[in-house]
Amino acid sequence: MEQTKSILVGMSGGLDSTYTAYRYKQAGYRVHGAVLRMSDETDITSAQLAAQQVGIPLEIIDARADFDRYVKQYFIDAYASGQTPNPCVMCNRYVKIALLCERARMLGITQVATGHYAQIMRDDTSGRYFVHAGADRRKDQSYVLWQLTQEMLSMLQLPMAVLDKTEVREHARTLGFTAAEAKESQDICFLPDGDYVSYIERHVNTPFPPGDFVDETGAVVGRHAGIIRYTVGQRKGLGIALGHPVFVTRIDAARNTVHLAPSGQEYSRGAVADSLNFQKLSPEQLQVGTRVRVKIRYAAPPANAVIEAFSGTQVMVRFDEAQRAVTPGQSAVFYDPEGTGDVLFGGRIVESVGNRN
Repeated sequence: MEQTKSILVGMSGGLDSTYTAYRYKQAGYRVHGAVLRMSDETDITSAQLAAQQVGIPLEIIDARADFDRYVKQYFIDAYASGQTPNPCVMCNRYVKIALLCERARMLGITQVATGHYAQIMRDDTSGRYFVHAGADRRKDQSYVLWQLTQEMLSMLQLPMAVLDKTEVREHARTLGFTAAEAKESQDICFLPDGDYVSYIERHVNTPFPPGDFVDETGAVVGRHAGIIRYTVGQRKGLGIALGHPVFVTRIDAARNTVHLAPSGQEYSRGAVADSLNFQKLSPEQLQVGTRVRVKIRYAAPPANAVIEAFSGTQVMVRFDEAQRAVTPGQSAVFYDPEGTGDVLFGGRIVESVGNRN
């Protein structure tokens, strides 16, 4: 880690952020801790204990208004429009990293750090900052950082990127950090019970009405229980029996229909997306014919693809091989096709899917 005067570390109370703060303090930094209060129910006691054990000051940043606007409302609106969102992507861009950078500037601090498993690099030729996959591929979080701006990336430090999580946990135990026993966070933070349907209907104050299941010919084949209960690629839990397996291939919120098709039709060769954000790749470098590797969801392996069309912030990609359940609302993240393919070119939100296999 490069020596600097001070650094602001985002603290959650978990192992990763606790160890991040510890490493910077050991390296001689003046470490300031900050915990974001995302809602009235946010438990900040773990972060307070972690800061105390590391021996750094901790301040509380009120992020409730931003979290409501950019994460919760986005989540609700996306499902209501027939999409399947990834709220962590929006949180990192508009809440977590944004507010940490804002507070650091107010304090006269030029760097912030979090416990994300990814790396921040700079291209010496172009001067552009970009995300690179973390060393531990099982923990890599580069996918959820594609929306970060150049200014954010220039301030952000991610020391966990080169570390092994198992070794980190064992060292934290020897240091007596309570966070060493913290469980991995898997669920959406504002949905601890995972019941997103009840959450959305409670906030819009009305249930989503039933509608038609439609097959690939346009024929009505049954009734669905409300569009927010379904996602592209889904097979189980449809509540319909047609004598053969069927999958959700499209959700039409305007017509309140859920489209089904037999096995194989849930695959597609193309996707169109908007809200393109560039990292290592500049807008001038993205051209028709550019080769990329594309991750269409957090746990998916990158797939080889080519840029078929590009205009403004909208881009169309064609996959070399059909991909299963390319889902509107999810992020399509572009990686360098060369070498290990871990360099993040940029990303965007999938708007529509075409070229069914």
